[in-house]
Amino acid sequence: MNETIVRRRTPDRRASRASREEGRTGPAALLACLAAAAALLVAPALAPAGGLAAQKAARDTVAARPAANPADVSSMDAIMAALYDVISGPAGQKRDWDRMRSLFIPGARLVPTGVDSAGETHWRTMSVEDYVRTAGPYLEKNGFFEEEIGRTVERYGTIAQVFSAYASRHAADDPEPFQRGINSIQLLWDGTRWWVVSIYWEPERPDHPIPERFGG
Repeated sequence: MNETIVRRRTPDRRASRASREEGRTGPAALLACLAAAAALLVAPALAPAGGLAAQKAARDTVAARPAANPADVSSMDAIMAALYDVISGPAGQKRDWDRMRSLFIPGARLVPTGVDSAGETHWRTMSVEDYVRTAGPYLEKNGFFEEEIGRTVERYGTIAQVFSAYASRHAADDPEPFQRGINSIQLLWDGTRWWVVSIYWEPERPDHPIPERFGG
């Protein structure tokens, strides 16, 4: 993945004020907050008709997305390969952005991060459409090939977290990548196919190389 990122915001002063007020609320208020949190946790199981309608609308949104090629989403290996392949290509080649859209759940997020020379952390939160609009022209103009060079997976039921080390080149035959890093990719198995929920990545730096256990 490749995209510019923005400087993080300074802490919200309201958060500090809230922290001070929290210290004056006492145990009773704390118990009330815990009870409210518990109610939120069980709410999905007790969803009224409106909640079910919202779930149906979400399913309809999924159905309205470009249909995925079953070969792209039938396995974790398949969707990972499709994810790297769809953004890769020589300069002047249009990317199949509908194919990319078909890999992601509605509301998916892409979050590039990094640390500048002053040691400040930066990030930017994007939708799939944001990525297509902002990164797409760069990829198609300059050429961009990204390959996976290492993978670590943790899975529990329907969810999977993939640490995918990558190497990026402008041309497939470039002897050295111009950038390496790690994509943190969250995947969802819905019983019939895999979906990308989010991609969260950071480029490698001279003082922060990719660890060997992740493919460095």
